[in-house]
Amino acid sequence: MDIKNNIKEFQNYLSDKSCRLVAVSKTKPTELLQEAYNEGVRIFGENKVQELTDKYEALPKDIEWHMIGHLQRNKVKYIAPFVSLIHSVDTFKLLKEINKQGAKSERVISCLLQIHIAKEETKFGLSEEELSEIINSEETKAFENIKIVGLMGMATFTDNKDQIRKEFQYLKNLFDKTASLALPENIEMQELSMGMSGDYSLAVEEGSTLIRVGSAIFGARNYDK
Repeated sequence: MDIKNNIKEFQNYLSDKSCRLVAVSKTKPTELLQEAYNEGVRIFGENKVQELTDKYEALPKDIEWHMIGHLQRNKVKYIAPFVSLIHSVDTFKLLKEINKQGAKSERVISCLLQIHIAKEETKFGLSEEELSEIINSEETKAFENIKIVGLMGMATFTDNKDQIRKEFQYLKNLFDKTASLALPENIEMQELSMGMSGDYSLAVEEGSTLIRVGSAIFGARNYDK
């Protein structure tokens, strides 16, 4: 896998677009991440807390670490001191725990609310109604150690590009609709995280500001881990 060349292609592709690359490095050894870092990548996305903390310890400290996988409340404390962005906030209880751990670390932790846009029931995410409840909650407004900076979604795993595009369009419309509301100080719609190795070009066309790309940079995932 030619990591250097793959990264250059993404850098060229995104150079005139208002979208950034999150290099999804789950299951990949630190040597490959260092190689990507040497080519200018500064945002890495991880799915598992243990792997994220291990890599944070081992790699340069100017890396922005993004937690993109499903996050359990009891694991938040391990990443709260350093994580740059949590993409996968899918319950109010999780948001509350992130705020609590942010206070302990004396940090304001940036978060995205994950919206369920796929046809697959196995994917996590909030409904539009649940999003509205969180945004309008007096308890959310009182949180001082989180900042909700946007939305995230995962499209259905399918070859049907029309369906994927519709799911991205739905999420972008929801993002725009939310951005137009009178939001509390700790909510600001800046980032729209959608698009992965198989569908990132559709996501960029539909307004993504963060694409989460793993296999198109590093090759297929190591499933034996």
